[in-house]
Amino acid sequence: MFCPRYDAGQCRSCQWLPKEYATQLADKQQRIEQLLTNVPVTEWLPPVPSAQQGFRNKAKMVVSGSVERPILGIVDQQGEGVDLIDCPLYPATFAPVFRQLLPFIAKAGLTPYHIARRKGELKYLLLTESTQGGMMLRFVLRSENKVAQLKKVLPELQQCLPQLTVISVNIQPVPMAIMEGEQEIMLSQASALAETFNGIPLWIRPQSFFQTNPQVAAKLYRTAQEWTQALKLDTLWDLFCGVGGFGLHCARPETHLTGIEISPEAIACARDSASKLGLTQTQFRALDASRYALDNTTAPDVLLVNPPRRGIGQTLCDFIMSVKPAAILYSSCNPETLVKDIVTLKGYRLERVQLFDLFPHTAHSEVLTLLLREQ
Repeated sequence: MFCPRYDAGQCRSCQWLPKEYATQLADKQQRIEQLLTNVPVTEWLPPVPSAQQGFRNKAKMVVSGSVERPILGIVDQQGEGVDLIDCPLYPATFAPVFRQLLPFIAKAGLTPYHIARRKGELKYLLLTESTQGGMMLRFVLRSENKVAQLKKVLPELQQCLPQLTVISVNIQPVPMAIMEGEQEIMLSQASALAETFNGIPLWIRPQSFFQTNPQVAAKLYRTAQEWTQALKLDTLWDLFCGVGGFGLHCARPETHLTGIEISPEAIACARDSASKLGLTQTQFRALDASRYALDNTTAPDVLLVNPPRRGIGQTLCDFIMSVKPAAILYSSCNPETLVKDIVTLKGYRLERVQLFDLFPHTAHSEVLTLLLREQ
């Protein structure tokens, strides 16, 4: 993939861009194989590649410059704005939206936030696109001071960009490099963006996490579904479930599915999906995953975990070894903590491993594993 910003030294977010894509995949595969050198693996499956450009469904744009000439992209080490409207990671549908937003920023009086001076209102623009065609736009502001003016001129933006089905303001008052705050103000009638993977309806709300590479994520969920087809699945726990993608793909009509996720916004999405699918034996709850597990003494038939980078940790590993679910489906964005947890989980054999390249041109990858309880 050619990127003029990388070649000019203006943006180095894609650290591995100089590597041939085949080499990137091979290096990631070699890394997970090295980490699992001392762990027997019954079956290695080939890595799942990604498109090399246009694959991201979300853009996080720092807004710099002036209200008359805003710059959307990143801020370099000298504090200068770098325009990333034409970043090749984004689909072609993004740049026209950002170009329409440039004059709108002035019309709404949204002065870009100046990091050093701690002045201004507009910190970020966050744009997400569904594979179904709709978009979600979030204005991250320092305060509510400009919300009334934004609402006043919003109909003009909606007329120009009807694909913006979900629009909101997030208030982030802290003078630190934090992407968003707790308060969300909906400006559109719709509060969730409809998405569909493999025929499974999913929803994206402003403060819910969603995978940024939908084509590879859909293959990841489909693979999880395929790996569980031969397993007894009367009960399924989906811990760190997010919007429910894994659990909703794997659950059968008769499965008692429990999804646990700390984010109430993500749980609202999962419940909407389960309702649309007509799954009546599901419960999605906004709780800490480890705390939920420790409050139970019985194991599900299958335990599904997709934790943050820190992994599931010793406490949850101890719980799993005490209740001994028959199978564990573990998807991880951090191979190091994944392997640490797998080594900790005594009494299980590593049946299957497959890498999914959700993050091309970086060292990061997603790894899906299946562990089966030893007899």
